[in-house]
Amino acid sequence: MGLFFKNKSEDELDNILSSIHMNMANNYKDAAQKDLIKFEEQLSDIINAGKISTRKIGYYQKILDDLKIQLKGYTHKDQKPNW
Repeated sequence: MGLFFKNKSEDELDNILSSIHMNMANNYKDAAQKDLIKFEEQLSDIINAGKISTRKIGYYQKILDDLKIQLKGYTHKDQKPNW
């Protein structure tokens, strides 16, 4: 098992990802959508500031792309009432 060292920027991204997954697990759709926007903005800021390696950019960009697909249409307003 190797040791992985993360910088502060990566920790911030991982915290937002944890929040997204927690909100999805608890069916907090609007909160998950807000956190996705926050994650995308934070990733963009970190990339523009040069605080992250190229390898990690690819890693987080793949996660972002997958979450965008997964959360497309994931809102309460699109939910139809069953009653």
